[in-house]
Amino acid sequence: MRQAQALARLMKGDSVFLTGPPGAGKSYVLREFVRLARRRGTAVAVTASTGIAATQIGGVTIHSWSGIGVRDHLTPNDLANLSSKDRLVRRYLTTDILIIDEISMLSGTFLTMLDQLVRTMRGTDEPFGGLQIVLVGDMFQLPPINRGSTEIDFAFQSNAWRDLDPLPCYLTEQHRQSGDELSEVLRAMRDASISQQHLAILNSRVGVRPTDDHEPTQLYSHNVDVDSMNTKRLARITGEARTYVMELRGPPAIVEPMRRGILAPDELTLKVDAEVMFVANDQNLRYANGSLARVVDLSEPWPVVELAVTSRRMSVEPHSWVLEEDGSKRAEIRQLPLRLAWAITIHKSQGMSLDAAEIDLSRSFTPGMGYVALSRLRSLSGLYLRGFNTMALQLHPEIFDFDLALRRRSDLLAAETEDLLVDNDTTNETASAVDVDPLDLDLFAQLKAWRRDQARAEGVPAYVIAHDMTLAEIAMNVPQDSTSLLRIKGMGTTRVARYGEAIIAVILHHLNPPPAHNSLFG
Repeated sequence: MRQAQALARLMKGDSVFLTGPPGAGKSYVLREFVRLARRRGTAVAVTASTGIAATQIGGVTIHSWSGIGVRDHLTPNDLANLSSKDRLVRRYLTTDILIIDEISMLSGTFLTMLDQLVRTMRGTDEPFGGLQIVLVGDMFQLPPINRGSTEIDFAFQSNAWRDLDPLPCYLTEQHRQSGDELSEVLRAMRDASISQQHLAILNSRVGVRPTDDHEPTQLYSHNVDVDSMNTKRLARITGEARTYVMELRGPPAIVEPMRRGILAPDELTLKVDAEVMFVANDQNLRYANGSLARVVDLSEPWPVVELAVTSRRMSVEPHSWVLEEDGSKRAEIRQLPLRLAWAITIHKSQGMSLDAAEIDLSRSFTPGMGYVALSRLRSLSGLYLRGFNTMALQLHPEIFDFDLALRRRSDLLAAETEDLLVDNDTTNETASAVDVDPLDLDLFAQLKAWRRDQARAEGVPAYVIAHDMTLAEIAMNVPQDSTSLLRIKGMGTTRVARYGEAIIAVILHHLNPPPAHNSLFG
C-alpha cells in the first residue's frame, strides 16, 4: 500500500494497523495524519508503548495517558477508582483518535485492559469505546518484555485486537535502504528465506573497519558491554572534562518514569574529541535522533560539535522533554540531547536511523534482535559486523503467518483505496486536506449542534448520541435515506432507528434551506 492510500483510510476514520518494514514511511504517514486530523478539529491523543518512542513522536506513554500505569490486571475496584478521576474521565470522553506507536512492544494483556477501561469510561460496549484506534509498528521488531514467562504476549493475539479488527495498511514503498543489499537481507529475514547469498552479504561486512574520522556507533546486546565501552573510550581521551547535569521539574511519580524513557543521561560528561549521538529531533531540522557527531569545543557555555555527515559545526543547547496532560505541563526534563556514542544497546536503538554502526550479534539471545540492529542502518556500506550467531537471523515464528495475512488483506484494501491528495501549505488556514470525500464543514457543524441539543434533552454525554468521526463521515458522504445512513461507520441499526429521521432532516435542511423571508421592516 502507498503512503497516500494509508492516509486516505486514516482520514476516513478507520481504525488501522499501520505497518511495514523499516524505512517504508510509517513515521511520515503518522505525522501527516496527526497534522491533518488536528487541522480538521479532531482531538488526537499521541502515545507510544515506551518512553523512548513517545519522546520521538512528541507524545506520552500509553501507560501514563490511560491511567493504567504498571498494572498487569484491572480489578473492579481499579475500574471504579479510575472512573472517579474527573481529569481522566474528561480525557477519555473528549478524545476522538488514539494513536499507539511501537505496538510490537505492547503486550496483549495491556491492550485488553485498555479496551476494557475505554469501554467503561465512555459507557459503550463498542471496541475501545468507539474511538478511532491507530496502531503503528512492525511486529518483526523487538516484542514486549514478559517477565517470569517464556511465552510472548503479542498484542495481535489479544481479544482486544480481535474485536477491534483494525484495517491493515502495510506500507510497501522503501525510503531507507532502497536498492541496497542490506534491504535484500532484511526482506529475506521477513520472508524466512535467508540463503547462502544473504549470509555471504553479511559475512562480507564481518571484520571490516571504518576508514573515516568518525567512528560508528557500536551496538551491543547487553548493557554491561555498552557502559564498559563508553567509559573506556572516554577515559582514553586526554584533556579537561565538562559535566552537564539533567534538570527535573514535576512530581517524582511522573518525572521518574519519564526520565527512564529518555536516552539522555542524568549526568553527561564530555571531552573534546568524544563521539556523541543526538537523542532527539531538532525542530529546525539541523539534526535528527540518531545523528552522529564529534565534540570539537567545550570552551563555550554549551558544547560545539561537528556533524559526521555534513561536517557542519554547531552549538548544542539543552533540549526540553515535556509531558503535557489536558493542555497543561505536568513535568519537564532538560538536558543536552546527546549521549556518548561509541556504544548503545540494540534495544535502545529501536526507532533510530543510523548512518553507520559497528554491531556485535555474536551474543544475540532473542529472536528479532539481529533484525532490529540491522534495520537501524540506512545502507550496507555503514554496517561493520563483529560477528553474528544463529539467533541473530531468527524472527519469531508466530509472526510469519500473521504478517502474510496482513499483506494479503492490505493488498485487497489498496485495490479499493484512492490516494489522499494533501495540501502541505500549513500557513494557509483556509486550505484543507482534500480526499476523495471532502468534509462539508457547515453540515458537520449543524450535525454537532443537533447532537448537543439531543444530548442535553436526554441528559447524556454527546458521545452517546454519536462520535465526532461518525458525524464527520456523515458530513463527507451526505446520506439522504436510512439505507445510506446504515453504511456509515458508528451508526448501526439501533442508532439509525432512534436518530436516523432527525439526522436525515438536518441533512435535507442543509441541502435545501428554506427561502429567506424578505420584510419591509428589516
